[in-house]
Order: sequence, then C-alpha cells, then structure tokens
Amino acid sequence: MTLEGYAVEGGLDGPYQPSTCFRPTIALGRHVGPGEADDLWHDYERVLDLVPAMGFNGVRLSVEWARVEPHRGRVDETALERYAEVARHAHSLGLGVSVVIVDAAWPAWLGLEAWLLPWVVPCVLEQARRVERGVPADGVVVFADAEALVNGFLDSSAPPWRRGARVDAEMAHDQIDSILATLGNDPLVGPKIVATSASVRVEQPMADIRAALETECDELYVRSLVGGHGPSASAGLLVKRSDAWRVEASEELLDVLR
Repeated sequence: MTLEGYAVEGGLDGPYQPSTCFRPTIALGRHVGPGEADDLWHDYERVLDLVPAMGFNGVRLSVEWARVEPHRGRVDETALERYAEVARHAHSLGLGVSVVIVDAAWPAWLGLEAWLLPWVVPCVLEQARRVERGVPADGVVVFADAEALVNGFLDSSAPPWRRGARVDAEMAHDQIDSILATLGNDPLVGPKIVATSASVRVEQPMADIRAALETECDELYVRSLVGGHGPSASAGLLVKRSDAWRVEASEELLDVLR
C-alpha cells in the first residue's frame, strides 16, 4: 500500500511551510495545493493500524524530501525522526516497509528543471543515504515514477510543465538512469533497492487490476491507501470522515487486492 506524503500529510507548500516544485504553479493559480490534506503527518499511526485487517502485508512510505531538507544543506532531523517513528510503528504491526526517495514533489530549491542539472545528482545520492541511515526500512524505491518525471518535459503533465522538449526529456532520462545506477552500486542503499514493475490504481477497471496482479515483480503496490489532495492526489481505499478513518472500497476490490 502506498502513502504518498505530499498528497496526504499536510504542511507543505503553504505559507511558511516547506516548498516543493509545485509551489510556483500553485502560486499562479494553475493548481490547488494539498493544503492540510488529511493531516496524516499527525495521524499515520491510526491509518496504519487499519492495514493488517485489510489483508495487506506492507506499506510504501514516501519520505518527503522538501520536509526533510527544506533548504539546501539544512536537514530537519525532527522530520526525519518522525518518518522513522512511522516506519517503526508499521513494523510493530508486522508490516514490511519500503521508503521512496523521490516522488512527484521535490524541494523547490532543486528547481523545476532538476533532472537536467548535474549538481542535483549528488544531492539525490545524499538524500537516499540519509533516508537509509535514518529510517528503518526493508526496501528502497529511488523514484516513485521516473517516467512521470520525464513526461514533464514532453506533455506538461508534471514539472517543469513543458511540452515536446524531446532532447531535454532524453537528457533527464539519462540523468535519472545515472542516479539509479550509482545508487544500485552503493553499499548502503544498493542492497535495499526494490524494483516496482507493476502498480495498481484503485480506480482502474477490475480486469486491469487482475492483469497487473499477475505480473511478476519484486514489489507490487497499490496506489493509494489514502488518496489525499492537491496535484498528485489519487483515489484511495481509506477516507477520513468526522475525524475517523474508514474503508471506502468495495469488497470485490479488496478481495482481488488481497
């Protein structure tokens, strides 16, 4: 099960809050930011408590880089420890934990063109090592969706919101591949990296979900446990109503996912 922090935690891209790559377009009114979302930052444990009874055996947790390092070189150790608390709680429930280094939102200080800039590479490597050292996890996912990052240069579906920039897209693809190769050989991070060649969105047709479940991969994940808010939000299995978390998915869907 996936918990994408940017969409669910709250406390990002608001006034006096850590800024991400979405901040410029939110300021221009192109997107509505996540706001306080479902305030999962303070509610992770209550949500995780529901996961074992739903029949799932693990969680994929995005460690939001902008929260951990809101300014270049200035690490918020309290935020990193909060992610460690969440991971430890998941483990106490018998759940496996994979952490995501880069998801849809990266720190604003990296720039919208981050995946073209050579100086960004050592920053990603250091963040990956920082998360591996600080958050107890069974697996590491370097990029939640590397293809989506590249598509930001092709169809304006993601930062940097460009269209038809094929040469830049190829360069971004090469840099992302370079980061993956370097971390794959890293003695700290490399042994923990897991491949995620199959994913399921809960809004997909049931036939497509069944087909995805038949795909062989190291880790199959469901996006998302909580849908959240903002430009990276998606449908989720749990919703918060009147301050209580409830499962809002059909039994047929849950049976298939189990």
